[in-house]
Amino acid sequence: MKVRCEWANVNELEKQYHDTEWGSPVHDDRKLFEFLILEGAQAGLSWDSILKRREGYRKAFDDFDYKLVAAYDDAKVEELLQDTGIIRNRRKILSAIKNASAFIEIRDEFGSFDNYIWGFLEDGKAVQNSWNSMEEVPANTELSEKISKDMKKRGFSFVGPTIVYAFMQAVGMVNDHEIGCFRYEECRKLAEK
Repeated sequence: MKVRCEWANVNELEKQYHDTEWGSPVHDDRKLFEFLILEGAQAGLSWDSILKRREGYRKAFDDFDYKLVAAYDDAKVEELLQDTGIIRNRRKILSAIKNASAFIEIRDEFGSFDNYIWGFLEDGKAVQNSWNSMEEVPANTELSEKISKDMKKRGFSFVGPTIVYAFMQAVGMVNDHEIGCFRYEECRKLAEK
């Protein structure tokens, strides 16, 4: 039987996400944008509630095409507010659009969002933590505070230090798998590539 991080044993959807995605280094800009939108949408809610709506978000936000999302107008916002496949929160929807524009500006300045976000890490390498249980894992860190502050300065919203840290965990910038989890070594090795 596979030993997983405690949080991933809730249901099959969380197990699958944990086993195949969470903590694996992501360098694709569209995928990074997807996680940025999903983590912002999750604020104040459970991750499970977002995972259940992930396909709805893909459809509603044009498969996370940041160029299309940046061009959304008031009519599209109203359409999204009626979409039962996503969290229908006006501030979060407007934030996604605003963040798409900021995302494009980052790409213009750094060549890619990947260059920008991974550039906060020493030598662009993931932070390798060694937690025995989820109780040890912080909600945010000095690094997530630094990234959050920089992102806010660049026009992003719904990117507080806790949301940024959850994003960092999701895209493998930090390896927060418990050391007893079968994914801990997998993600450590992926980060070395």
